[in-house]
Amino acid sequence: MQAVFIILKSPFASIAFNKYYYTLDKIPKIVIVIQARKGSTRLANKILLPLAGKPLLIRMYERVKASKLADEIVIATTNEKEDDEVFEICKSENINCFRGSKEDLLERHYKAGLKYDADAVLKIPSDCPLIDPLIIDKVINYYIKNIDNFDYVSNLHPATYPDGNDVEVIPMKILKTAFEDAKTPMEREHTTPFIWDNPDRFRIGNVVWETGLDFSMSHRFTIDYYEDYLFIKKVYDELYYENNLFGLKDILKLLEAEPEMMKINEKYSGVNWYRKHLNELKTISENQTKNIND
Repeated sequence: MQAVFIILKSPFASIAFNKYYYTLDKIPKIVIVIQARKGSTRLANKILLPLAGKPLLIRMYERVKASKLADEIVIATTNEKEDDEVFEICKSENINCFRGSKEDLLERHYKAGLKYDADAVLKIPSDCPLIDPLIIDKVINYYIKNIDNFDYVSNLHPATYPDGNDVEVIPMKILKTAFEDAKTPMEREHTTPFIWDNPDRFRIGNVVWETGLDFSMSHRFTIDYYEDYLFIKKVYDELYYENNLFGLKDILKLLEAEPEMMKINEKYSGVNWYRKHLNELKTISENQTKNIND
């Protein structure tokens, strides 16, 4: 057995260091895969919108890179010509870039994991430019501590953090099973529902917000609409230049001081992709999404 000490160093000076101890036969290589493409039906080129002088995708990458427990980060884009620009941006920033299927995100994640020799893939969508690296590490820590107990770990089933802090960890052997067995377009496009929507087949682990609060339907930190961009840009304008790795606590403190900011994109709070697949999903209820006409 190999005894391993992993020190999680907070990027925020006010938070003390935390030490975790694991005894494992092998330390799993966890590869973060950020799915990203220029095309979007609701907000085209959203990953290239400027935040503090750089594309949104790069600002998000910087936050993900602040994770202390992940081994490697890959931006997974498509083979489409329009995403040549994504590849070139990654190349110029010295960021790993994998190219794969446009519609089959399950295939894209699985093949990216194979290429980068992952033991587990950590999935984060590119619409999370406010993601807190401490939350990423909390989910990784929970996964490693329970590596023999779960086939899938996230902070989404059920979700409690503000929307836009999405973290899912999938061991490659489970991702391979999903890749081989998932059949419906919904299962292929959204990567992981074949796993978490079948709790009778897979052991599902979940990380909840330690505050005991549930802001998943009330606080929208993700980007799908222009109003989301205006909200996120405002957060960056207020916080980035004093602390480029501002965290969830900093954002909530800002919103407490300036509550009118919540109104910028509040009409979309609770809106997510579940709303279009309630007839297919077995473990998602109507109160976990909100319908709008778009």
